[in-house]
Amino acid sequence: MPSLEPSTVAASYAHAVWTAVLADGEAGGPRGPGRWASPTERVPFAEVREVWRRALGAGEADPHVGLRVGALLRPAGLHVLGHVVLTSASLADAARAAVRYHPLVSQAGTVGLIRGAERSRLRYRPTVGPDAMHPQQVEAIVTAMVTAARWVAGDGWAPVSVAFAHPRAGSPEPYARVLRCPVVFGAAEHEIVLANADLDRPRVPCDPELNALHRAYADRLLRELTTSVPLRERVRQWLEHAPLDGSGPAEPSKELHLSPRTLRRVLREEGTSWRELLDGARHARVRRLLETTGLPLDRVAGAVGLSGATALVRAFTRWEGVTPGAYRRLRGGSGTAGGPSGTAAGR
Repeated sequence: MPSLEPSTVAASYAHAVWTAVLADGEAGGPRGPGRWASPTERVPFAEVREVWRRALGAGEADPHVGLRVGALLRPAGLHVLGHVVLTSASLADAARAAVRYHPLVSQAGTVGLIRGAERSRLRYRPTVGPDAMHPQQVEAIVTAMVTAARWVAGDGWAPVSVAFAHPRAGSPEPYARVLRCPVVFGAAEHEIVLANADLDRPRVPCDPELNALHRAYADRLLRELTTSVPLRERVRQWLEHAPLDGSGPAEPSKELHLSPRTLRRVLREEGTSWRELLDGARHARVRRLLETTGLPLDRVAGAVGLSGATALVRAFTRWEGVTPGAYRRLRGGSGTAGGPSGTAAGR
């Protein structure tokens, strides 16, 4: 059964990723930076993943785009955590702040600090499934942590080593140039190894009162984040993984201990509806099936609960402005819409 646990990302980080991976101004961002105007807005993780999907799905995708995104990070991209790091008294203080406040940046992963006798490990673990987070996203996050550490330790600082749990996809040279340390792939964890001498070195000058103000604000936001998750985000995430060929509001209502009538009412108060969220989930699922499979259109329609190829063509043209067949050709999907129900209707 799909989970109803929320996975959201700070709008400031979503904007930083959008700017870095779609720097050429592609108009097709999922909502675009104009809709992420408030830095305290929470963006569904699926929207950030969609930015990555578009960047990585384009023709000759840069195998080092994750490195590039992480290296381009600026304090504003981390919202209040960026300001806490900038005013930290040491790299150790900044690392502890990352552990505590990382949910303010993203709920799709956790940060942990494991202290050793001479070296420590700053570890990143995704909390979403392996299919939901591309290795390039992980590389962006780990590289961003190295970048943020240099705001405290200085531009000349480098970790002892960096490790990724996934295989290397591109040339090793950019990793050496950006991270400036040995980089291991296929490791047990995604982590940064730091010398304790670097962690504990006092930062001069330092303003503890300003740091305390930023931490107080971060603590308030953290409390609000853990007690206020819009119902629409929980339902949207449930629909991401739910079977769409028979799902109704009764299923998520049961997990949320709400009646279907109450669920519909609260969604309406939040400015949306079950029908609108289901329509959005069908759109995303159809697009993914067209891009990654050669299923004929009647089978794609059945998989998302539409009555047939004709209904799919009508709905998809409303969503994208082109027919499914044209979209498949433009996006280079796997195979073509074959079969008697999926050929002419998709053109």
